[in-house]
Formats: sequence, C-alpha cells, structure tokens
Amino acid sequence: MADKIELEIVTPKGRALAASVDEVTAPSVQGEFGVMPGHLPVLAAIRTGLVTYRQGAETKKCAVGAGFAEAGHNKLLILSDEYIEREGVDPVRVRKELAEVEGRLEKLAASSDSAGDADAQSERKSLIDRENWLAVQLELYGDPPPPTMRPFEEWGPPASAAVVEDEHADKAG
Repeated sequence: MADKIELEIVTPKGRALAASVDEVTAPSVQGEFGVMPGHLPVLAAIRTGLVTYRQGAETKKCAVGAGFAEAGHNKLLILSDEYIEREGVDPVRVRKELAEVEGRLEKLAASSDSAGDADAQSERKSLIDRENWLAVQLELYGDPPPPTMRPFEEWGPPASAAVVEDEHADKAG
C-alpha cells in the first residue's frame, strides 16, 4: 500500500496544485468524502467548497469550484472550474462583489414576471453559482458570510424531468 496520495487539482488555466499528501477531504454533491492511501477507485461530482489536505502534521486548505474528482489507489485528481488558496483571497473585493450579486438576485426575485422566463432562470442560476464561489472564498479566508436561506431552491433534476418520470410510471402501472 502506498504511503502518500498524489493530489492534483487542474482548472481550465492549467495545473493549480500538485502535492504529495497523507489524506484529502473534498466536497462532492452528495457530501464531503475523504481519500487516504489505498482508496478504492471512485468518481465523484464536486460542488463548490473547500478541499482540505494533510501533509505530515500540517493541514492546508484551498477552495475549488464545481467539477469532478477521480480517486484511485494512490492518486486524487480534481478537475475544477475554479481554484484559489487563502493568500489569493482579497476579502474586501470579494465582499463587494458578493453584495452586488446578492442585490441582483433580490432584484431578479422581486420581478414577478421573470419566474417562468428561461433567461431569468439561467441568470439566477449563474448568480447563485457566483454567490457560492464568493462565499467559499470568504470561508477559506476565515470570515464566512452568514448563511443564505432560499426556501424554494430547487435541488436535483428539474421539475419537468420529475413530471416525465411520473407520466411514465402512470403508463407502466
């Protein structure tokens, strides 16, 4: 069994991190998962969040955006659309942009005629993705924003997909 895991994080800009580590914790869409040497192969969808890894007695963190992870016996490869380390976070700029994004989300929510508009839904999803990325940067920096409550947030497949599945079940049964 290998003693180390080769951790590699790659973004569209290239390799962001390559390190030999003792263990890694990453944020998947199903919850956090950990990888240690000798891990069985796994493929996971990654959500925006913090990756924590340990090298000896030192624990380090970085933030990643959405993407995928492939773990093997002694390697973890994360393909992500974003990557940042604590030193790269400018909390003033991030808080300013976060306030702008939240303002645009509120304005979008207030316009009742945009509820069924595909462009508005696409913009809303894009703004929420950006809000999550900015929030995780502040969490990495050590000054997270307060939690955001969206009681009508959709998770999982779109409602239209669920309707199609129900119709197929009705016809079959």
